[in-house]
Amino acid sequence: MDWIETLEDLQALYGTPGQAAQIKVTPMLTPAYRAHIERARFCVLSTVGPEGTDGSPRGDEGPVVTVLDDRTLALPDWQGNERIDSLRNILRDGRVSLMFLVAGSNTAMRVNGTARLTADPALRARFARNAKLPRSVIVIAIAEVYSQCARALIRSALWSAGDQSAGLPSVGDMLREITEGRFDGAAYDAAWPARAKGTMW
Repeated sequence: MDWIETLEDLQALYGTPGQAAQIKVTPMLTPAYRAHIERARFCVLSTVGPEGTDGSPRGDEGPVVTVLDDRTLALPDWQGNERIDSLRNILRDGRVSLMFLVAGSNTAMRVNGTARLTADPALRARFARNAKLPRSVIVIAIAEVYSQCARALIRSALWSAGDQSAGLPSVGDMLREITEGRFDGAAYDAAWPARAKGTMW
């Protein structure tokens, strides 16, 4: 394999970014950027720590984050699998990236910044759902925000290709395979809908 190992070699393969790509980065939310982020019900939170990187999907029935001000976002940490990979990373290295998607839109929004964790009662209360509160809130200080080129979403036809999940292995199938049959994947899959319904928030 002929590896690319220098910035000079890399740059030689690519052209100069166009004007739009160069001017789109801002250190805070503009009204248009804010409109996209406040419409997003889904994002991917990327963190980094001593063990490596982590990408965590985050979603909600309304906006996935709350805009505290034009330079600050709040992301509630709802009930999950208790691994807390992202949260551990944030405690040790606050650098984060988020990618926001809005169903039907080919515009992805990206935020890079630094994050801290809080269990502040007043902030947690802002996210109350069915008398439940997130155990913590990730507060993100924005360093840069920008829109992402739409080509990836257009190429993938993400919003128009229809349901492509038929025949995919279930999580239970995956766990049974990993444990060479020692884990009861069928029982896990059968119990999952009720467990998810009772622990969504």
